[in-house]
Amino acid sequence: MILVTGMTANSLSISQEYPHCITSNSRQVNVQIAQEEVYSFFIRIVNTMSPDEVLCEFKAFFIDGLDLEYSHSVPEIYKIFLNDKEQDFRNTLKRCIYIIINTWKTTRKDKHIQTLVDLFTIKDLKVKANYLPGLNTCKSWLENFINSKDYQEIKLFAAKHDELHKGHWANRYTSYFLVAQSVNENNPREQQEAAKKLYRQIKDKYKFELAMYIARSQSAVSSTTRYKNPSVLGDNVLHLIKAIVLKKGAFSHENIANIFIKQTQGQTLEQFKASIEKYLFFSVDNQELVKTLRQQFGEILSLWKKAHNQEILTKELFLRACNRVIDCFTTENGKEPSLLFVSLLTQGHSLTLVIILLKTILISRNSRRHLEIKIAHLIRYYEKYPEYECKWVINFMEIFNITFAIYAENVEYNLIKMEEDESSNPQLNLDAYRVFSQMKVDRQK
Repeated sequence: MILVTGMTANSLSISQEYPHCITSNSRQVNVQIAQEEVYSFFIRIVNTMSPDEVLCEFKAFFIDGLDLEYSHSVPEIYKIFLNDKEQDFRNTLKRCIYIIINTWKTTRKDKHIQTLVDLFTIKDLKVKANYLPGLNTCKSWLENFINSKDYQEIKLFAAKHDELHKGHWANRYTSYFLVAQSVNENNPREQQEAAKKLYRQIKDKYKFELAMYIARSQSAVSSTTRYKNPSVLGDNVLHLIKAIVLKKGAFSHENIANIFIKQTQGQTLEQFKASIEKYLFFSVDNQELVKTLRQQFGEILSLWKKAHNQEILTKELFLRACNRVIDCFTTENGKEPSLLFVSLLTQGHSLTLVIILLKTILISRNSRRHLEIKIAHLIRYYEKYPEYECKWVINFMEIFNITFAIYAENVEYNLIKMEEDESSNPQLNLDAYRVFSQMKVDRQK
């Protein structure tokens, strides 16, 4: 039995190379062994063949025969899984795709990923064959894959950076979906690695565009060499950035976070709950809002791990407590937004919420991934609504992206006073200041 009728000598023949895997006279297939042989095959050819040859082999493996209106054969790979193992087939197909994508991303052959994705643009899958029921099953499996979330995630890796943000409003926040992919242990290792790489590329591009936009928008020649604003907040975003950067010096968020970390060492969990409540709402201007929010937040947090209240805080418990704080202000079940999230945003306090989340990350850097996954859950919840109904969520996301680019990345922003004014409070005349950025020296490993 020939599994692949390919054009090269490297084409995999299970009957010839791996007779222990499957024979034409036996339906007893060791699926795991078969999968590993297939993975090894694609790892080998993607590192030794040209992209066109790899695409030809992939098509021969998974598609040839199914992309025709009339076919009289089933691709051999499907025969391994035809005994009610659609999920095993999908996992195999998916991992093979990511083996190719991850290698091409690493070797800068990204342009061929779109061709790989386009192989699944098949018009005749819905045409069923009465004479060959097994063929119909194969077509259904491939059709189910094309209509699945798995395939939609794969398409992200084919899109150019500018195209990622087009279409639905939620596409602007693709990087958070990639974080969720990268930590999902049900995804193949190659998918997790590819998601991490694309996430970092998107983040780095955003940081660069934000820094260049800030520099050029304050320049006298900005009209002729204007950089694109990476946010959708318009040119007023510069005032927002200045207001965020303004919080520097002895009472900066970073300094207060460092003081908090030192002061809470050796505390019990119960003491820590009280301390973090004060810390998060310190310096929030709207006192009426603070009173209401602190009460709601305090009640929620007090019930968490109440039986452990007298335990001394360990690093692990500290991390879990900070993750729990993030849950309170985003989504507690990973599905619907939390009451605190909705309350803050619907009252127009997006920046307050972002600063609370930022202050949490500044004391617990390892909670960053947990926060970004929660953000992905929120976007998934709201993406079913049209953009005009989600403007307050979008406003939050834009402020979140800008704030974390300023405070939680490797670019340092500072305000420099360019002209004298009579006021001692720089917030009264932010136009007198310019924002400058530079690479941050990594003082903390």
